[in-house]
Amino acid sequence: MRSTLFSSALLLAGLAGTAAGQSMHGQHTAAAKGSPNDATLILNALSAGPASVTAGATVMNHDGRVLRKGTNDWVCMPDMPDRPNNTPMCLDAPWRVVIDAWVNKKIPTVSQVGFAYMLQGDIPVSNTDPYATGLTATNDWIQHGDPHIMVLIPDQKLLDGMSTDPTAGGPFVMWKGTPYAHIMLPGTPPPKPKKK
Repeated sequence: MRSTLFSSALLLAGLAGTAAGQSMHGQHTAAAKGSPNDATLILNALSAGPASVTAGATVMNHDGRVLRKGTNDWVCMPDMPDRPNNTPMCLDAPWRVVIDAWVNKKIPTVSQVGFAYMLQGDIPVSNTDPYATGLTATNDWIQHGDPHIMVLIPDQKLLDGMSTDPTAGGPFVMWKGTPYAHIMLPGTPPPKPKKK
C-alpha cells in the first residue's frame, strides 16, 4: 500500500505546469514561506472531503511521509502550494490504484466503484488528455476546476451516453476513451474572499 500511496503523492507532484488560488491555498502558502507545519498540511488535506471520510483518513504529504495515521481506508493529501488553485484530495483504494497506474503509464484494473473528493477545487487540467501539461487548441483545458467528486466505474461502456462537456452544468466524463476515464460530479465553488 505504501508504494501506491507514494505513487499517489508523485501523481500530484507530477502535475507540474498547471495552476491559480483559493481560500485555504493562501493560508497554506502564507503559513509556509519555507515549509508549512504538519498541522497546517493536515488541516488543508482534510478540507478535501466530507467529515465522514476525513475523520478517519490517513493524511500523507506529497513526499510520501504519513502526517497522520488513519483508521479507515481513505488517504487525503494536502494542496501543493507551488501549483495553482487549492487542490487537496481524498482517495479511496480503487482511486489510489488508478492514480498509481496513471503516474506509471500503465493500464489500471478497476474492479469496483471508486470515489475521490476534491471539495476545494482542481489543478488546471485537460479534460481529454491525461498527460497534457498545458492548454492546446484541442485538449479541452480546464483552468479553474470547481469542487467535485470523482467516480470510477468498472464498466467504462456505461460512460458512453454521458457528456464530456465540463461547462454543461452537470456530471461529465473526464479522460473518456482512456484507461483513466471517470465521472466528474461538480459541486458548488467556495465563496470568493471578500475584499477589504
